Amino acid sequence: MTKHIIWDWNGTLFHDIDAVVGATNEVFKPYALPVLTADGFRAVYTRPIWLAYERLLGRPLDEGEWELLDDGFHEHYFRLADICGLAVGAEAALTGWTGTQSLCSMAPHAHLVPKVDSFGITRHFTRVDGLTGATGGEKAAHMTAHIAAIGVDPAEILVIGDSVDDGLAARHVGARAVLYTGGMTPRAELESTGLPVVDTLAEAMDHA
Repeated sequence: MTKHIIWDWNGTLFHDIDAVVGATNEVFKPYALPVLTADGFRAVYTRPIWLAYERLLGRPLDEGEWELLDDGFHEHYFRLADICGLAVGAEAALTGWTGTQSLCSMAPHAHLVPKVDSFGITRHFTRVDGLTGATGGEKAAHMTAHIAAIGVDPAEILVIGDSVDDGLAARHVGARAVLYTGGMTPRAELESTGLPVVDTLAEAMDHA
């Protein structure tokens, strides 16, 4: 039985794929790569993010190159994300759930908290956790810390996210997960995890 939902933010509750793709294109302009579409980005997206960048470039990143690319990405992303909104059905899903819920995101915490608050949805969450350290890595350790902080039995938790990494993080802590196709990852890649895959947040709530 699900008592608690842990939501992902980017690509799940927050529909920011256009900002992500736009910022990626901006930061790779000096490399003269073909302009990415959303589907083109999804085809290379993975975590850690630096592996996605190596896929784009077709080579390993040089010393210090990841840090420069990551800093540039976030500079463009924060600007472009200002015009992005919540995913279709996000508010209805948050409002309709009668159990507890929290937010565990790989976005920088200092940016995440005011962004969530700007949509008037902070009241729905018992806890909101973004990253306070380096960005771009995998979610498992961050999810472990989040669950320890909320104090809920993982067996009673459903994780809703848009990436393979969300599913792996859920498995790492012993929680269930459902993966949503509205974000960064192609359906086929999500299905390869063996986890339930849905096209809407309303469908995701059916698994709770």
